[in-house]
Amino acid sequence: MEISCTTLAAIHLPIRRNRGHLWKRGGQAAAVVGVGDDMDVTYNIQVQVGGITTPLIIDTGSSDLWILCDGCKDHCPITGVPLYSQASFTPTGQNIQLLYGDSRTGTHATGMIGTDTVSIAEMSVPGQYFAAVVDTNTTVLETGSAGILGLGFPPTSLIWRQLLASQSQQAMPSLPKRSMLDRRDSSLANPVDSFPTLGPLLTRLVTWKVLERPLVVATLQRDTISFSSNDGTLSLGALPFGLSDDLLTWVPVRTYTVAEGGLPPPPDAPNEVYPLVWEVLIGDVFFDGAKVPRSTLSPPSFGLSALIDTGNSLIRGPQDVLAYIYSRLNLDSAGTFDCANAHNLTFIIGGTPFAVDPRDFAHPAVVVPGTRYPDEAARCTPALAATDPPGAGGFLYSWSLGDPFLKSTMTAFYYGNMTHPSQDPARIGFMSMVPSDATSALEEAVDAAIADGGVFLSTSEPAPYATALRLAGTMASTADEPRMTQGSPRASSRAVPRLCPGASLWMYALMIVLYAGVLADVF
Repeated sequence: MEISCTTLAAIHLPIRRNRGHLWKRGGQAAAVVGVGDDMDVTYNIQVQVGGITTPLIIDTGSSDLWILCDGCKDHCPITGVPLYSQASFTPTGQNIQLLYGDSRTGTHATGMIGTDTVSIAEMSVPGQYFAAVVDTNTTVLETGSAGILGLGFPPTSLIWRQLLASQSQQAMPSLPKRSMLDRRDSSLANPVDSFPTLGPLLTRLVTWKVLERPLVVATLQRDTISFSSNDGTLSLGALPFGLSDDLLTWVPVRTYTVAEGGLPPPPDAPNEVYPLVWEVLIGDVFFDGAKVPRSTLSPPSFGLSALIDTGNSLIRGPQDVLAYIYSRLNLDSAGTFDCANAHNLTFIIGGTPFAVDPRDFAHPAVVVPGTRYPDEAARCTPALAATDPPGAGGFLYSWSLGDPFLKSTMTAFYYGNMTHPSQDPARIGFMSMVPSDATSALEEAVDAAIADGGVFLSTSEPAPYATALRLAGTMASTADEPRMTQGSPRASSRAVPRLCPGASLWMYALMIVLYAGVLADVF
């Protein structure tokens, strides 16, 4: 396989609306691409598939790449989002149904498996397997995207598993998002050998060592309630400029043995144990300074862990633990609380507390435009939802930390050595982005909303989006950095210009990275 890149030197691509340009950095390749944010519900990046470039939602909670194609025209709403043209599609003759969510929020996407050239910025991968989808009950189009770019590991890729099964002549069961490999698949001969050829897009970039480092870094912007001073970014192959590993808290990704439903090791490395999803062990959880009790819905032997999921617009947790939190929120009969009351939800990860910004914990309750709050109090709902408890034969995580957590925490997903993880284990790095004035910023946003009839500020940004002044303030002052161009934002009812980054000192540490996109819990 030939993976195309303009140079083998390190690459950082400036944020541009149509195409990236190379930026030499030394090493192999690192890329910066633009991102969109649809009202903090979905985050996406522009990806070129065949002859079209279209936004795809970034999802660390899944592994497959799929895109709505022109065969969906009779079934899909007309939104103006470019659909994939099958003119350059090479079908395998196999159909597939991709399943997402859990028992509460399950959705599907159905289409044909085939290949085409897929590019992020100027890194092109020919012969990439993906699904050209003709039917789905997701709402990706309504949120400004044409599909999903899964950033997870191969074992949870339905496309990889189906291709592998067809080559080995063995039937493999379907794989919902919260289930895993059937233990009967342990007879497959060395499935990791297929990662470079049949694997998901990021898997192939990593295993072919195209990237400078096997790394993806996400920083999500806030485009509701109170706009964040940082731009949403996604970096491929390197940390953002100005940052080093020692500034992040790193924790290993949980691995699953074959007995736990994990991937069987290769014959030449029988002790290898593989990760399945971006799951990490966590310590205690605190709400408003008090430790919340552990859930009784799963055995303590499972350990407390969380999926770090950019494809989830909420924070999902055990139903009994969420009931405990709700009881301390003074919710009214509509399930809302006073937005001005700043609440603190904190997760201990790697011994370090990572708080959810109070502006991300609160979701504005739906109001009729023009109405006034009689009690002069804006109402919000908690950004929480219950999820299925872990159990035998399924994933072991109790929490799914989605966009509210990720808007508050820069997260680095390090793939490591994907075929022999013992040589370089996968891990996740975390760095808090919550400013010291988050509570006062929430209070100011609430005051502004009350004065405007209860309507909070919000906006949507197409992928990519950049403001020249903002980027100049966040770039390092070296001579070889590229010029930036500005995209045209797709504004919603309360769009306002973004603020200059000078208000937040941590933004200068970020320097330049790429706009991040994410799959929200539209599923």
